[in-house]
Amino acid sequence: MSESVKIISPVDGSVYAERPVARDADIEAAVSSARAALPAWRAVSVAERARYVLAFLDALLAMNDDVTVELAWQMGRPVRYGGEKGGVEERVRAMAVLAEEVLRPYYPPEKAGFRRYIVHEPVGLVMVIAPWNYPYLTAINTIVPGLLAGNAIILKHAAQTLLVGERLAEAFRQAGLPKGLFHNLVLSHQQTEKLIGSGRIDHINFTGSVAGGRAIERAAAGTFASIGLELGGKDPAYVRADAKLDHAIENLVDGAFYNSGQCCCGVERIYVDARVLDDFVTGFADLTRKYVVGNPLDASTTLGPMARGSFADTVRSQIEEARRKGATALINMKVPGNRPGSPYLAPEVLTNVNHQMEVMREESFGPVVGIMKVHDDDEAVTLMNDSPYGLTASIWTRDADRAAEIGAQIETGTVYMNRCDYLDPHLVWTGVKDTGRGAALSKYGFDALTQPKSFHLRDV
Repeated sequence: MSESVKIISPVDGSVYAERPVARDADIEAAVSSARAALPAWRAVSVAERARYVLAFLDALLAMNDDVTVELAWQMGRPVRYGGEKGGVEERVRAMAVLAEEVLRPYYPPEKAGFRRYIVHEPVGLVMVIAPWNYPYLTAINTIVPGLLAGNAIILKHAAQTLLVGERLAEAFRQAGLPKGLFHNLVLSHQQTEKLIGSGRIDHINFTGSVAGGRAIERAAAGTFASIGLELGGKDPAYVRADAKLDHAIENLVDGAFYNSGQCCCGVERIYVDARVLDDFVTGFADLTRKYVVGNPLDASTTLGPMARGSFADTVRSQIEEARRKGATALINMKVPGNRPGSPYLAPEVLTNVNHQMEVMREESFGPVVGIMKVHDDDEAVTLMNDSPYGLTASIWTRDADRAAEIGAQIETGTVYMNRCDYLDPHLVWTGVKDTGRGAALSKYGFDALTQPKSFHLRDV
């Protein structure tokens, strides 16, 4: 009997969909057809590639009503939020525009008797290993610029969101993308590692856990494939005494609890100046209590279940450990089904926390946030940097110059002022420390997907 992958819905624990794992022959056919399609695609202009990508976007947006419901069933995001339509459209259009500029040849200053320039050639076959938490956005980050740069794509999507790969494949089919350039494969972990280690993949992009990133690096060892990794995060926020508190509260509550806290750049720890701590905590807790936890298919639900019960249990464990060590839980919301093993978990706000508690050090990836008092900028910077991760950090202040000075001291890939939990496609998306390596989006996102080639032509 052939192996299959099941999507166990967090809504009710049912099997929402089941798909067979690809056969060896399917994998071989995908790699071979992708390689065969590359020469012709490489000869297509960037403008023409962009037309295919924008047609793909139109096809995908037309599916959005169905996609939104599928996402609720697959990973629990409430239907009221409309899927990932806005972010997908913004990123696809931005990358299509950037490609025309970024992929032009570079000409150094003229030198008599010589013609010199550098072109950006595609790396070849790109493998995207996408996660379930933002299953369209994270995949798009590499798929779209990868195709715009002239590459072919193999997508291995997370088991929890397998239907996303099928939707993407169908949108490319409707867009008329030449055959062989995009393949959606259902792979086991063993098959994934074998394909990565085969030497037939030129670039791998993985979004997931630190342990998963290490497994990718081990599998690719010796192949000389380039690797992009977006791994863990424990993103901090710092609320200064001069912050506009109502704005900070509204945005940080959303930044901590949107998508049930299952966001790569979600806010997981907040440091607040002692002078405004009480007002901030009161407002933050009051707004958090307004969440409605329940079935994501219900339009009144604002916080759905986590993707799996085991993920919710990790957060429950962190909350319990923090309380044993002296933390105060402010919300204590009663939610039907909120019990060990259940993906339904109410949001929680913890005060009296410190860095001896897991909830302030280890990734939670769920609806919990700790709020800690600080006395000045130096203390806040020290605490924000006291983490093995470095994806984003946000500073809440009316002083942009001081925010930039503080941001320069923070060990992170992105610094925000007065916003959080957002990717601007014109800015590079990257991280430091155990958050990973490489870059996505912006003009720099094309670097890993292209190979520079110099032409040095001499007249005689």
